[in-house]
Amino acid sequence: MYSGLAGRDVLSIADLTREDIEAVLACAAEQKLSGTSPRPLEGKSVGMIFQRPSNRTRVSFEVAIHQLGGHPIPLFSQEIQLGERESVADIGRILDRYLDGIVARVYNQSDLEGMAASAGAPVINAMTDDEHPCQVLADLLTIREHAGDEAVVTYLGDGNNVCNSWILAAAIMGFELRLVIPEGYEPRHAVLKRAEALGATETRMWPVNTALADTDIIYTDVWTSMGQEQERERRRRDFAELQVNEELLKLAPGSARVMHCLPAHRGEEITDEVIDGAQSIVFDQAENRLHVQKALLTLIYAPLVG
Repeated sequence: MYSGLAGRDVLSIADLTREDIEAVLACAAEQKLSGTSPRPLEGKSVGMIFQRPSNRTRVSFEVAIHQLGGHPIPLFSQEIQLGERESVADIGRILDRYLDGIVARVYNQSDLEGMAASAGAPVINAMTDDEHPCQVLADLLTIREHAGDEAVVTYLGDGNNVCNSWILAAAIMGFELRLVIPEGYEPRHAVLKRAEALGATETRMWPVNTALADTDIIYTDVWTSMGQEQERERRRRDFAELQVNEELLKLAPGSARVMHCLPAHRGEEITDEVIDGAQSIVFDQAENRLHVQKALLTLIYAPLVG
């Protein structure tokens, strides 16, 4: 059993080395194929903090913790009132007295980091406004299954948290990531500088025709995330040419596969024909959230057991 992740926080995908990521993907693939799981969380309780609504993240983590023998405890925004009813540091300290780990889906990366600094137990980023590392780990497993390790990934859309994790993952793993992002929506300079520090070559924006001409993966996300609803009409206009539809697919090889981290705004960033079509691997991608999160928890906790 790989021990490099034992007892560690995962606050950013950049917290992981290539060896760490390879270990997670290998463990996920093995458990998925065998249909069996170890039980490193036997007798342990893991809190799951949700400041924002969740479907895939909550269900996949709750099932993962249960299948690994643990007791998942969901904590919702109105109950915990992070930074309002109590400080982030106090919440971290208190939960650390009760729990064996924390999975947190919160708005601010700084709150996540503050909680991790206050808690001795492992803290896992289940999404912040800055990053979505577990999503991209699941995506890497999906790409490995369908297109292999040398796949060229083209990301179309907003320079958001998912995009940030993609940029960092590409730097760590050394694959080609092409960004097709409208002017004004580019990822923050700090993310690009961090990717460079991890070994990335220059991260640049691509024209859509050039990017798709020989790509293996076409990846999109919602144009308007939670909290951006007042920008929706402007974003729909600015991103309109990047809708993943049948015409756009003609710009790419017929072997290209389509991915979306969900939830999808059907008819906006992607059409029904594409997301339900033969080139879509969107629902395999969603399933892999469970397998990757089980693997991540296994590698964090199994070396600590016994």
